[in-house]
Amino acid sequence: MSPTRRSFIKTGTVSLAALALPRLAGAGTAPAAGPSGPAVPQELKNLVTGIEPLTAEDYAARQEKARRLLSANGLDAVFIGGGTNLLYFTKVGWWLSERVFGVVLGLKKDPIWVCPAFEAPRAKELVPAGQEIRTWEEHEDPYALIGGVLKDIGASTGRLGTAPDLRAFEVHGLRRTLVAAQIVDGAPVTEGCRGTKTAKEIAYMDLANRITKLAYREGFKSIREGIETRDLAGAIAAATQKLGSSGGGGPQFGPNTAFPHGSQVSRTLQAGDPVLVDGGCSVEGYRSDITRTVVFGRPSDKQRRVWDVVRKAQAAALKAARPGATCESVDAAARKVVDEAGFGPGYKHFAHRLGHGIGMEVHEYPYLVKGNTLKLETGMTFSNEPGIYLYGEFGIRIEDCMVVTETGARHLGGLEAVSIEEPIGPV
Repeated sequence: MSPTRRSFIKTGTVSLAALALPRLAGAGTAPAAGPSGPAVPQELKNLVTGIEPLTAEDYAARQEKARRLLSANGLDAVFIGGGTNLLYFTKVGWWLSERVFGVVLGLKKDPIWVCPAFEAPRAKELVPAGQEIRTWEEHEDPYALIGGVLKDIGASTGRLGTAPDLRAFEVHGLRRTLVAAQIVDGAPVTEGCRGTKTAKEIAYMDLANRITKLAYREGFKSIREGIETRDLAGAIAAATQKLGSSGGGGPQFGPNTAFPHGSQVSRTLQAGDPVLVDGGCSVEGYRSDITRTVVFGRPSDKQRRVWDVVRKAQAAALKAARPGATCESVDAAARKVVDEAGFGPGYKHFAHRLGHGIGMEVHEYPYLVKGNTLKLETGMTFSNEPGIYLYGEFGIRIEDCMVVTETGARHLGGLEAVSIEEPIGPV
């Protein structure tokens, strides 16, 4: 089975001189893609050594922002179960089971934890010292325990937000048991915090994006006629590891590149095939998401034209992304370029939204899509990934992650695509 984009995206600011991308070796006398000139040999080095992790002060700042958003949205508390939101606010990673575990963040008091009694010793290893852990035995109702927490913080008849990733059975359990309270969507708190990134978080993402691009550049050196997608995927994963992270990229060859998230049809590389790679890695839990498309051999006029249209669409979106612009307007800026080039209208060949939020998860709030009138704010981070997909022929996508700044937006990690022969440009 060919590795797809999804199988790699789930696995896992620095100044560097760009590594040169060699010509991609072709079959026989078939011309090879790649910039002119020999490769510059350079050993890949671990780029995450010495990175400063998040501190207790960072988590305290997140919880304080959550309290401000609770107040602003008329909520008394939010309950967060195991998952990414729990990691974000508390640094506590907890496996998901049928047993309720989580934390109540209220307006005034320190976090109060709810935990199965037999798991309390393990919870004490993870929960910061001094924070209260309340336990429930196997025959007891954990939702009643949460109700007791609300009573003690003066919110038994108040409004309890639930994190968006709280599982359905937990939301139903809260509503069934806490009949005096209002159980409401806690997304304004969790997404309100996670939707904009701090300077430290952006630095992690800058590095993760750079690592992925450098790993692609290294992996492209291994392209040869007859290789399978797993061969290129392995080379990219190995390079990512040498650079200090884990993850890689899911390649597609030839007509399979017209499937935005990959085809399960096995194909070996042939002269003239487009090669599309989509994937990423993480640094301190913050993700990258990068796509590059090249051609093995000499690109056809049509392949080159489509690549150029996609690159212009990406540049138009980057220019449109600025504080105060709506999410849908950024999508529209890219789509206008594609439509005017004859590959529209709408989703005809540019088959998906322009981009998604990215941070601790590859896809997260908010989204760059028609109908989303949310206004961009400084510190928001998105993928910028226009594509044109011609089923039965080929697909071209170019993807970088971008951050909204006070004056506009910039792509994270540098190394932007220059041409179909130079997919990983200079710093």
